[in-house]
Amino acid sequence: MSLVVRDAVVGDHATVFALNNASVPNVGVLTEEQFAWLAEEADCFRVAELDGRFAAFIMAIRNGTSYWSANYAWFAARFPEFLYVDRVIVAPHAQRSGVGRAVYRDLAARAAIRWPRITLEVNLKPLNPGSIAFHEALGFRQVGTRAYDENEVAMYELPLKASSSPDPV
Repeated sequence: MSLVVRDAVVGDHATVFALNNASVPNVGVLTEEQFAWLAEEADCFRVAELDGRFAAFIMAIRNGTSYWSANYAWFAARFPEFLYVDRVIVAPHAQRSGVGRAVYRDLAARAAIRWPRITLEVNLKPLNPGSIAFHEALGFRQVGTRAYDENEVAMYELPLKASSSPDPV
């Protein structure tokens, strides 16, 4: 099994966009304009390939960005410095293969140099128990909840140690 995690390139965008919108309600739907903004503004936009085949992506945004997400704003109101995972999706064929853990290990190694924590939210309504279990197993801890419309999310953080060798996940 060959796993490669690399920076996303323009040639990945159509695949990432389609996978994102096929993964609703676990992530929010994006318009083409929203996706283009995220792809441009993300501080970390990485993809994973498993045996040469697209397997996952992650998009994360630093604090201080003018981003429209109310979940991002929740973290911005509470933490002065963070890297916010806006979305991460593992393709169905690659689930339970270790790709998700590898993508987060890669993100943590990059983030630990600049940020004291990684933040994200996971759906409580509609419930996403697999994502909750996955993130908690990686060491993320719940720091709050946010309810809106018919939805509710659990807010998580993973504290990072900038001076340690990065492998917190």
